[in-house]
Amino acid sequence: MPPPPPTDPPPPPAGAPIESPAIRSTGLLVKRGGTTALDGLTVAVPRGQVVGLLGPSGSGKTTFMRAVVGTQRITEGTVQVLGSPAGSPDLRRRVGYLAQGAGVYDDLSVLENLRYFARILGAPATDPERVLQETDLGGQAGQLAGSLSGGQHRRVSLAVALLGTPELLILDEPTVGLDPVLRRDLWNLFATLASRGVSLLVSSHVMDEANRCGRILLLHEGRLLADLTPAELLERTGAPDADTAFLTLLGAT
Repeated sequence: MPPPPPTDPPPPPAGAPIESPAIRSTGLLVKRGGTTALDGLTVAVPRGQVVGLLGPSGSGKTTFMRAVVGTQRITEGTVQVLGSPAGSPDLRRRVGYLAQGAGVYDDLSVLENLRYFARILGAPATDPERVLQETDLGGQAGQLAGSLSGGQHRRVSLAVALLGTPELLILDEPTVGLDPVLRRDLWNLFATLASRGVSLLVSSHVMDEANRCGRILLLHEGRLLADLTPAELLERTGAPDADTAFLTLLGAT
């Protein structure tokens, strides 16, 4: 039997203010050439949580994130971000984005990169030093970005995304290439940000990272396979871990 379809969260009590989700996509269809990257994706990402966007390579995670930040051409459907259409000018300082590709200048030092992007964003003058500490880059502040290791370079891009006070962070595989200690520290940072009310959408193809999320969206071939909590995932499938649970859901479709 296929798993039951995802259910919407219960409505708020009568008289309570209704807050829109951080991200809502409706019937989102993205085609590139003859390939369907997203196939009618309808999903709501709640505010103030770490939401994991999980699935194997090629499942549509990056395409969805690009649609959220307004850099992906959409074939059909809509995407609302913090109550505005994706890509709206008013979202530029409200959304932080870490893409998979390089997002910093290799001929500038780490600190110079952060100061440059802080000025563009209108972030406080103290922000570069703050995000240096949050991403454990204090020891590399004066080092040229182009001379960093792959993992350190990734951390600089993450630090740029943390500048200012973004209400929503879109992080495309932020822990790829990082050592286990830094991965743990970054997930702890994500949890701290969520506790302050920041909404985070974090993609990964490493299924054990599902346990660090408040909610998970499982994608497969551009479709939503499941929208649930980590505990619900294991309960629904009876699997001992997220990897096995994903394979169980995949076999039921």
